[in-house]
Amino acid sequence: MEKEKKIRIESDLLGELKVPANAYYGVQTQRALYNYCISKTKMKNYPDFIISFAYIKKAAAMANAEVGALDSNIADAIEKAADEIIHGALWDNFPIDMMQGGAGTSVNMNANEVIANRALEIMGHQKGEYQYCMPNDHVNCGQSTNDTYPTAIRYAVIRMNKKLIASLEKLIDELHEKGNQFKDDVKMGRTQLQDAVPMTSGQEFHAFANNLTEEISNIDRNEKLLHEINMGGTAIGTGLNAAPGYTDLITAHLSELTGEHFEKASDMIEATPDTGAYVSYSAALKRLAIKLSKICNDLRLMASGPRCGMHEINLPAMAPGSSIMPGKVNPVIPEVTNQVCFKVIGNDTTISFAAEAGQLQLNVMEPVITECLFESITWLTNALDTLREKCVAGITVNTEHNLAMVRNSIGIVTALNPYIGYKNSTKIAKEALETGKSLEDIALEKKLLSKKQLDEILDPKAMLEVHKKIK
Repeated sequence: MEKEKKIRIESDLLGELKVPANAYYGVQTQRALYNYCISKTKMKNYPDFIISFAYIKKAAAMANAEVGALDSNIADAIEKAADEIIHGALWDNFPIDMMQGGAGTSVNMNANEVIANRALEIMGHQKGEYQYCMPNDHVNCGQSTNDTYPTAIRYAVIRMNKKLIASLEKLIDELHEKGNQFKDDVKMGRTQLQDAVPMTSGQEFHAFANNLTEEISNIDRNEKLLHEINMGGTAIGTGLNAAPGYTDLITAHLSELTGEHFEKASDMIEATPDTGAYVSYSAALKRLAIKLSKICNDLRLMASGPRCGMHEINLPAMAPGSSIMPGKVNPVIPEVTNQVCFKVIGNDTTISFAAEAGQLQLNVMEPVITECLFESITWLTNALDTLREKCVAGITVNTEHNLAMVRNSIGIVTALNPYIGYKNSTKIAKEALETGKSLEDIALEKKLLSKKQLDEILDPKAMLEVHKKIK
């Protein structure tokens, strides 16, 4: 008897099902819990997604009340329930797996059921007394999964993107700070892993920062594509079951409530299966990931050693590097960032396949697109913060070692080209490599330049600027 009090019976098309008595979700959410145990990543792991649905349901209730499609008392209760969710309540009642069939229907119904049951309580009724406020007829009034789900994806990504950009800006600032800190530290530049010409560590870190700065405008440009929505299109874009005037009203209300400028799609039938905005935004994330991974590769190379590698910079020691080699410390933070970047690149490939798999008036693969987008943004945001806090902020430069490598490098022979020509410079470089003699000694032996000229030309700092002819 006690056990029975802990459950309630709800029914749907497929029959009756037991639901926990204290749960705000209902039968369709419970069925999804039985059906989908795939990724183990739950809707509640992405609060921005839950908040997005709450805003949509609130805007829909407001619009439906205005056009007379929904009783004002029910609409008011739905709005209040949605407000509570927006402010952090009931998130544990969104337990279903992000990977699912049904084009997101289970997610939409999860939101409908939670809001309906909380609205029932607000109106003085018990959970499950749907005759007073139904998940489908009232909370989902004038809607379909096929317009609410993609709109919720878009607004969730917009919200998450703000956090991503904030983390990216902080990393860029830290890289510029290092650029300023290392502005006088001369080192050898390299192309194809071979000695090239001198530069400073400061120039290198400023270049890292500027390389990532380009990604802010690129990501923001693609994020703007997500502001076109198909609310009011319902099942396939024809607007069946949406009241006249509803579409314009919900778009306006959603814009006002969220502070985002949403626009109604010009062709709802085209917009309903279209996933182009996700493809473009994911591609922007992939571009950021590729650049970020390249920077991490460079950090690992520059920190290699410490005695048998480049050893140009020191990364903060974050963990013992080996279970067998004492004293070894690995570049674990750049390594984990690399792996995050690989995941983002892989997610972009998945999104491309899923977008292509759309058929006729709907793309049923949107759940995997959603999971990949959310995962990429979340992992990238966390990786940017981790790289900044636990690696870049603590980097130091081995100034004397780097300067010694510059002075010993064959690459600086390039600076002699304007004075003795490419052919003579090549001969000097070849002899230096074969004999171990310095470039300076060979040039003096061949009487190509004076000691004073060589001292000025081969001064590492003189090679950092635009060439100035030395007499």
